Amino acid sequence: MNLRPALAPALCAGVLAGCLAAAQAADAPAPAYPQGAATFQGNCAVCHGPAGAGVPSLAPPLVSYPARYAARAEGRGHLAMTVLYGLFGDIVVDDKHYDFRMPDFARLDDATLAATLNFIVFDLGHAPASVKPIEAAEIAAERAHVVDGAAVREHRKSVAP
Repeated sequence: MNLRPALAPALCAGVLAGCLAAAQAADAPAPAYPQGAATFQGNCAVCHGPAGAGVPSLAPPLVSYPARYAARAEGRGHLAMTVLYGLFGDIVVDDKHYDFRMPDFARLDDATLAATLNFIVFDLGHAPASVKPIEAAEIAAERAHVVDGAAVREHRKSVAP
């Protein structure tokens, strides 16, 4: 039995899908925070999706609330806490429940975490120009107050819209 004729349509479909994805990526604007984009793709996209749209029943989307949080000092601190110490337990985003365990990324330096948050806030979340970029010093300030992921979830209640 010759399987080549049966495999040809699947192979062509796979090649076409790859070409379309590459063409779409080529049309996308370059991120304002390329280092943050690279860190996001290497660490966050596996759960939150490559465009930050979230993965149902796994991890929430990041395309709206981080940009809102970044507009307020308390929210900015929460974003820093989240990437530094992770978050676990039930949260609600856009009326959907997520009960997950986000790992901590405290092993990454402050500048890398700030760039990653800026990629999320500005490139994925399209925060307005009135929102100032998150600085490495803000990450360092939160790094001085070690908490666990459950405490981050509790803190979220004070900043969640």
